[in-house]
Amino acid sequence: MKLSALEIKQQNFAKSLRGYDVAEVQSFLNVISYEWEHLSNRCRDQEREIQRLTEKLQHYQKVEEALHETLQTARDSAEQRIISSKQEAQNRIAKAELEAEKIVRDSQKERQSIRQSIQRLLERRHEIIRGMESYLELASESLESFRRDDSSTYSLPNDDSREAAKSKNGSDQDDQKKNKKPTSPVPGTEDLDDLIDDLDK
Repeated sequence: MKLSALEIKQQNFAKSLRGYDVAEVQSFLNVISYEWEHLSNRCRDQEREIQRLTEKLQHYQKVEEALHETLQTARDSAEQRIISSKQEAQNRIAKAELEAEKIVRDSQKERQSIRQSIQRLLERRHEIIRGMESYLELASESLESFRRDDSSTYSLPNDDSREAAKSKNGSDQDDQKKNKKPTSPVPGTEDLDDLIDDLDK
């Protein structure tokens, strides 16, 4: 049974011969109604406070759930990123190792190619040196032969030879004098000075 302070205060009792004092009962009812009203107000205040705290608690619970979900999502995302980073790192390491192996292979091939080129150049150098040596030997022999031929080909006749030639060919020279034709020089003697100058250079 729910009573209000006003109902308690206005409560009436039946009178009897040996009943309670009406003034005392009314005074007690007034005190009870006052306390009841005070307790009712406090109870309503506490109910409102409980409602407020319940709503606040529900709000905090929702916030906690949201934070928990966010934390779980962040944790899952972090784990996924860690896994992805590890996988990417492994892929990069594998790619770098493959590129390093390719660079080493290319370097070895280039080294082998350079070595072969150097070997061919050295062989070509030896061939050129041998060719030049052969050419110089042949040129030296040709020059020596040319020098021996010069001493006989371009030597001028001495006086005795000239006199003998004149006496032997006197008639021919007289005919030439009569015809006023100059005698032809020895072939090559007209360029002898130039040739000697070239040899002296």
